[in-house]
Amino acid sequence: MSLLDPGMNLTLRPMRYPDFYEKYRAAIRNTWTVEEVDLHSDLADLDRLSPAERHLVQRLVAFFATGDTIVANNLVLNLYRHINSPEGRLYLSRQLFEEAVHVQFYLTLLDTYMPDHEEREQAFAAVEHIPSIRRKAEFCFRWIDSAMGLDRLESRDDRRQFLLNLICFAACIEGLFFYGAFAYVYFLRSRGLLNGLASGTNWVFRDESAHMDFAFSVVETVRAEEPDLFDDELAEDVRRMLAEAVDAETAFAEDLLQGGVSGMTVADMRSYLEHVADRRLAQLGMAPVYGSANPFGFMELQDVQELSNFFERRVSAYQVAVTGSVSFDEDF
Repeated sequence: MSLLDPGMNLTLRPMRYPDFYEKYRAAIRNTWTVEEVDLHSDLADLDRLSPAERHLVQRLVAFFATGDTIVANNLVLNLYRHINSPEGRLYLSRQLFEEAVHVQFYLTLLDTYMPDHEEREQAFAAVEHIPSIRRKAEFCFRWIDSAMGLDRLESRDDRRQFLLNLICFAACIEGLFFYGAFAYVYFLRSRGLLNGLASGTNWVFRDESAHMDFAFSVVETVRAEEPDLFDDELAEDVRRMLAEAVDAETAFAEDLLQGGVSGMTVADMRSYLEHVADRRLAQLGMAPVYGSANPFGFMELQDVQELSNFFERRVSAYQVAVTGSVSFDEDF
């Protein structure tokens, strides 16, 4: 029996994929709420921003307003339907809750940062009228929608299409688009700006890292069960997908930084995105394409509250209900 076999396995004992269940339990231990984040401390900083920095922040929160909704829709309409593991579906159910918390966080962010009603409406409609955000959304829909019509993964082509959806979801949307967004947040924090935004982003960053960890675990499980799916054609599609994602996120950087933001350039952001893309390829067992170094020292050295270097050590802070710890091996 394979993880992608059609149907809806309901048997939790004996447990076929205990690692998925442990990821679910780890996620429960790391519960947080939007009410714990103090965004009002950022209001004075917003008045201090230069016009170019204000443009960056407005574009960034406009992307946040729609990004996690795209992720949540894919969870419900694609991943939950086809990952045939009850313990895996437990994790996806928990992830859906976390995506809802992220959406609430970004809703609160926009309400706090943009008191003007018309500005908020424009931000929530960013996919329709901001070309750089629309380009990213169209990329997401093009790769994700290709699996929307799959009721059951009956054939090899069906499973391959689902894998491309999952890899796009993990490596490009959560693993590249959001990582690019986090870089802007931590750049601002490195300058002593918008600490409330950075505080909430710490939680989101941690969640997204766990989401990627789960998705790549699913990919590795499928690779072990059905290695023939991972052929040269799939690898070429993945490389093309990531290259498109890097280009789309670079176009977003050109938009955000068009006014000239001191300390951050489009060239540096492009290098950072290439660095992250190579890490995603490595997680997929593929050779790097770009060979770019991470140009952002603040992403390497940033002391993000209890999360400083949390990808390289075990963290037990910020846990509720159950004792234990969670480890991640992803870096900035």
